[in-house]
Parts: sequence; C-alpha cells; structure tokens
Amino acid sequence: MGVAVSNWQLARAVSLRGQLGVVSATGIDTVLTRRLQDGDEGGHMRRAFDAFPFPEIAERVWNLYHRKGGKPSGKAYKSKPLPMLRPSRAFLDLAVIANFAEVYLAKEGHDGLIGLNRLEKIQLPTLASLYGAMLAGVDYVLMGAGIPRHIPAVLASLASLAPSTLPIDVFGVAPGQTVSAHFSPLEFAGPPPNPLTTPKFLAIIASTTLALTLARKCRPPVDGFVVEGPLAGGHNAGPRGPLTLDESGQPIYGPKDKPDLQKIGALGLPFWLAGSHGVRGKLESAQAQGAVGIQVGTAFAFCNESGLKPELKKELRNQIAEGTLTVFTDPRLSPTGYPFKTLQVAGSVSEPDVVARRKRICDLGYLRELYMTPKGTVGYRCSGEPVEDYVRKGGDIANTVGRTCVCNSLMATVGFAQVRKGEVEPCLVTAGDDLSPVADLLRQNGGAYSADDVIDMLLS
Repeated sequence: MGVAVSNWQLARAVSLRGQLGVVSATGIDTVLTRRLQDGDEGGHMRRAFDAFPFPEIAERVWNLYHRKGGKPSGKAYKSKPLPMLRPSRAFLDLAVIANFAEVYLAKEGHDGLIGLNRLEKIQLPTLASLYGAMLAGVDYVLMGAGIPRHIPAVLASLASLAPSTLPIDVFGVAPGQTVSAHFSPLEFAGPPPNPLTTPKFLAIIASTTLALTLARKCRPPVDGFVVEGPLAGGHNAGPRGPLTLDESGQPIYGPKDKPDLQKIGALGLPFWLAGSHGVRGKLESAQAQGAVGIQVGTAFAFCNESGLKPELKKELRNQIAEGTLTVFTDPRLSPTGYPFKTLQVAGSVSEPDVVARRKRICDLGYLRELYMTPKGTVGYRCSGEPVEDYVRKGGDIANTVGRTCVCNSLMATVGFAQVRKGEVEPCLVTAGDDLSPVADLLRQNGGAYSADDVIDMLLS
C-alpha cells in the first residue's frame, strides 16, 4: 500500500478480528519525525515512547523532533539522517524507535498477531528496523521486492542479541568481494529488559523458482510465502524475459509469470495468495488451490482506518464510486526499476507533466543504489536525483527517463508532504488493478467503510 497507509491503526483493527494485521515499515523513521513535528496529535507517539525499553534514547529522539502544537502550515519539515552503510547514531536511534512505536501501538491492549512489511530493496535500514520491531514483540516479518534469503538468519541473530550482518547489494563490486551492513543490539543500548523471540518470516514472491530457492537455501528456513501476482498494488516483479509493453505502455505478463502453486505447495510450507484477492469468494478459491489464506491490500487502503490523507481519501472514494479512476502499471516511474502501479489521480505524479515540473531531489535516500567508486569506496546514487548528479556518479542517463522520487510522493499521500520554497511535494497513490471491491464496499456502506466491513465481506 505504500508508506504508512497500512499504519498501526489499520493493522490493529485487522488483528482485533483474529487476522494478521501488517504495518508498513517503509520510510517509518521519516513518518515518525513528521508525526512528532506535527505535534503528535492524540498523544499516541508519546505513549509508545514511554513504553520504549531505553528511556534515554526515547527522550533524545523526542526532544530532537517533537514540536508542541505542530509546525506552522506551509513550513518545511526538519530533515533527518539518511540511511547509510555505516549509519550515524542518530539514524539508528530513529530507525529502532520508529519501528518499535508502530508495532507497539498496533499490538497495544490485545493479544492478536501483528506483522511488519519491509522491502528487501531497501537494505540499509533493515537491521535496525527489524530490531526495533522485535523489541515490541512483532509476530511476523514479511519481505519482498528482492531475494530476502538472509533475513531468517538475521532474525535469529537479533533475537539472541548477537552482532548481526546483512550483505548489501553494491553495483560494480569485484567478484568475490562482499559489502555488508552491521548492527549490534548490545552495542546499541545493552540488553533489553525482556528476552526477544524470533518472529516468523514470510517471503513475498512472484515465481516458483524463487520459492524453491528460499525453501532450500535459507537457514533457518522460511516459515511460508506470500505469492503475489502482477495485479497487486505497489511494486510488481517485472515480467520474465525481455520487457515488452502493450499499446498503453504497460508491461505484458504471460504464462511464464504465473507461479506453479502445486510445486510451491509441495514444499510443505504454508502460502497465501495476493493480487486482486480482496473480492468476495476469493478466500475459498485460494484455499481450494492449496493456500491457507489471502493477502489483501487495496480494499483496506481506502477504509476508515488507513493512513491515506483524509481529504485525499474522501476524493478518491468519490471517484472510485463513480468509476472514473484507472490503474496504470508504470514501468519507469520508480527508481527501483520495478514496475509500480499508480492510480491515475489529477495533480499526482501519475501525470507526466507533474513529474516534469517537479524539481528533482533525493533527500530521503531509501531507494538509492550503492556503487563502487573509482577510488574503491562505496558511493550512493538515485535515478530520481538531478540527472547531472546521477550521470556524474557513473549512472546511465537512460535510467533517469520517467523516474521520480517515489519516497517523497508517498509521504505526501499520507499527509506528510515536504514543502520547499512554497512548493508542495505531489502525492502518489498506488492500488491493485481491481477497484471493484472498493466500489462495492462504498455502495453498501453509504460512501465510507471500515476494516471490519472489509473482513466481513471477505469472510462472508
């Protein structure tokens, strides 16, 4: 669903119904700083900070970012440290407590299950983020957009408070050379007051080959899979083979892109189906194919509890009910190189002229590519940054065509748009291909609906 759409309120509501509520960890450190700068409406972050097991860290972060009464409208948000291969102490503090807070609030006051979703592609914050979530007792970790083969071992290592290592993808690295990120729980803050447990790990996959690889090579093993098809929102795996576009400019997927569920089921691990499964009857259909359940995003994205900016959510609901919105799978928009589904919303970065007018900048840094410089050091570049900067760093200018800063746009979608010299970052809304469940729920519930309504529909 993007950044903070599946927030703690939504995950909590789903978990209270006996299902697995999943919070998005993408960019959650930035989300936390902006919640604090907006004054911490409702006092929820203060409550989570008070529960954090290392009070001195909590107060350090609070004092750095909290603004009583909130920042003035139209003013810029204060910047925060970028994720780096050798992160600053300030970044580690922020990453750990941000993930802790989101999971803590989602789990507060009940014993239901809560999961944390991360993108494998965003590697630099991973170790600190997972540790923060584990401090709050996260039950599941879900990860896709890459090959998360190292994550089961990382989770086991963090649970034992051992120094943890994660190999990092670096473009141009010499054969046999490995670049890694490191995080030590004990060096971070000493032992926590309570022992940590290892959450279950579900790999989000789009191919049979990847399922086979992860099932056979991960030690400890993965606990299951979310099998996601190309109809799902957000980042999609690209089609297998050479990229071919249809007449509208969208990637063409074929039979080779359909995972073999029999082979996946034969691995003996539970799996869930995702991608346009938020429809009445899809749960039974998935179970008939061997799945234990389904993962649903789009139907929940427009419910009352989701993190979409309220006025934007209201506008989108009206347009979906009227049938005037469409979804486009953009093969160029995201700096990751993965196709990204965009809801075609006026004034958003789904419009090429909005992308063209926006001043290119990379100041959040989540999707930067690491590369080896001629001096043998690690550098950072992003195809969404200024073109001349990207090319100067050795990037191919062709990679910049059609690219934009997904990070900033997704922040705008949930009400945390950065402002620069009076210019407000445009939003980016993602959704799966099938909007019909949202339209049905809106019609059946008078133009607005809750997470409970979604679950009732799926289980009916």
